[in-house]
Amino acid sequence: MREEVKELSNEELEDDAQIFHMWEPLNFNITDDYKYIYHNWIFNMISSILTLVIYPILYVFNKVFLGFKIENKEKLREIKGGKVTISNHIHPLDCTMNGIINFPNRVYFPTLSSNFKIPIVRHLIRMLYAIPIPSKVSQKERFLEEINKALKNEKTIHMYPEGALWPYYEKIRKFKNGAFKIAVKADVPIVPILYVLKEPKGIYKLYKKKKCIHAIILDPIYPNKDIPVWQRAEEMKERAHKNMNEYQSYIDKILNN
Repeated sequence: MREEVKELSNEELEDDAQIFHMWEPLNFNITDDYKYIYHNWIFNMISSILTLVIYPILYVFNKVFLGFKIENKEKLREIKGGKVTISNHIHPLDCTMNGIINFPNRVYFPTLSSNFKIPIVRHLIRMLYAIPIPSKVSQKERFLEEINKALKNEKTIHMYPEGALWPYYEKIRKFKNGAFKIAVKADVPIVPILYVLKEPKGIYKLYKKKKCIHAIILDPIYPNKDIPVWQRAEEMKERAHKNMNEYQSYIDKILNN
């Protein structure tokens, strides 16, 4: 009997998206022939120039005002091919941090289509590789095909298995299935990125009231080929949640001693 990965529902896709509701004054509709990922060289050239300009500025901003720091970035360099990065969702700007973590490599962000209804922002996030999630079930298959093709072409997709943003929340919440089903389908690893909050030290103590945000890159998790395909996504989800939860507990113990 042929083993298959259970199809993703729209709810699962939206649960794992970059969810940050904003003002929505414009209309935006995804057509059946919508290009989720542009392959036009002019678009890619402009996007590359934009990221070269914006990401260094965002890095300085996040570093100065949020105390942003990256740990274990070498774990990303060791991965050859496509990957799905995941993280807890604790700040409106952690999507920019994910881009910085992977810079200069390109990262695609599935996001709610409502974020494409905002003037100026809609064009900016498009140029920074945001991908709108279709609301129609009939469009889902093509959307997933584009995601799978990008991963096969050694690109990176970032998703939030916790779902909605919970600002400065210090525990790991329950995970949804979407990111892990996508990783199994494309046969690529999941790379957990754990955002932890640490008390300001040094110069940060002079002006920061909130905790600093550190991004810790954990070991990649590969699909387990020793179990049936239909079990692999759930097994990856459990391993990722366990690893992130245990590391968070380890950090908490260090900070509280």
